[in-house]
Order: sequence, then structure tokens, then C-alpha cells
Amino acid sequence: MPNSITLQTVGLLFFSNIFMTVAWYGHLKNFASKPWWIAALVSKAIALFEYMLQVPANRIGYAQFSLAQLKIMQEAITLMVFVPFAMLYMGQPFKLDYLWAALCLVGAVYFIFRS
Repeated sequence: MPNSITLQTVGLLFFSNIFMTVAWYGHLKNFASKPWWIAALVSKAIALFEYMLQVPANRIGYAQFSLAQLKIMQEAITLMVFVPFAMLYMGQPFKLDYLWAALCLVGAVYFIFRS
């Protein structure tokens, strides 16, 4: 059963990734007709909320997890957030490559978290 540090870390990283994904890719849909620098400024403003969650997540998590474990956890969560975003918000079709990438990350999680 996950402890408080694990739940806080995963929860904060999950919500941080929502902001990150919107900041990095949302402008492709919402600001496609605007100059790149406007998209960059809006993305930077959104990214501030990502950092407000990501920094505490890593500080909390570092009390229990190694740096490598935090990084791999972040990457796995990123894919869990990105695939629904790409499909539901950006209208991208599902690809089996998402599944293969997820399986690779499961392997990465296994190797980084094994004793």
C-alpha cells in the first residue's frame, strides 16, 4: 500500500504533467495562427503552474526515492497524461506505438525500482 510520500509525489507529478503537456503542446491547437512568441509567452505562463507542482513533488519524493526513480516516475506519468491529451484534446488517433512505448516504460520502472 502506498504511503503518504508516494501518494503526494505521484499526485503532484500527475497534475504537474497536465500543465506541462498543455504548455508544451496546447499552443499547436489554440495559437496556431498567432506568432510563435505569443504562444511561447502563454506556454511559459502555463508552465509556471507546472513548476509550482513539480518542484514540491520532487522535494517530497526525494525523501524516499532516488533521483533516477523520480525521473523514471516522471516519464511514466508523462506518457499516461500525454496519450489521453493527444487523443481527446488534439484529436490524434490511437497508435500501437503508444502501447509499445508504455511497455518500454514499464520495463524502465521495473529496472529502476528493483532492489
